[in-house]
Amino acid sequence: MTRFTPGELEAARDRLVPDVVADGLEVLFCGINPGLLTAARGHHFARPGNRFWPVLHRSGFTPRLLKPSEQRELLAYGLGITNVVARATARADELSAEEYREGGRILTAKVERLRPRWLAVVGVTAYRTAFGERKAAVGPQQRTIGSSRVWVLPNPSGLNAHWTAATMAEEFARLRTAAGVPAAGDVTADPTP
Repeated sequence: MTRFTPGELEAARDRLVPDVVADGLEVLFCGINPGLLTAARGHHFARPGNRFWPVLHRSGFTPRLLKPSEQRELLAYGLGITNVVARATARADELSAEEYREGGRILTAKVERLRPRWLAVVGVTAYRTAFGERKAAVGPQQRTIGSSRVWVLPNPSGLNAHWTAATMAEEFARLRTAAGVPAAGDVTADPTP
């Protein structure tokens, strides 16, 4: 695994990580914004402490634990990844409320164009701010974007101590079931360290 110097990480600030998308996905996962390590590596959810990839597998969305560098394989499962805010920062709290709102407008247009069955925003605070839904909670939302339904998932960042990998996987699996996506592979093994 490539190690980056502080200068190399800082050079990744404001860098964009390309979306992994296609028309008509089953679920389009939406992160808050890329972190510096993710931007430096060029792959979504690339920070080692981020639990997105293990939880995605454990919940039955993927038949095996994918590495961030294998993110394009998601398309074969009808899954994709984008972000509320495209630019990379060291911490999500560096983003302004206006950036979140503008990100929500851009995300709405993207979802209207791509027409996924479900938009899954990972991070309730990001969802609340981007869409002006101050009382939103984790789970399915009343809001739709065109024909796309919306589900808010817990943030898989290692900083989110309120959710364990197991409880996150349960919530991801609830979405998978609601989306009608059959469990892929052996989800009984726990790939989470």
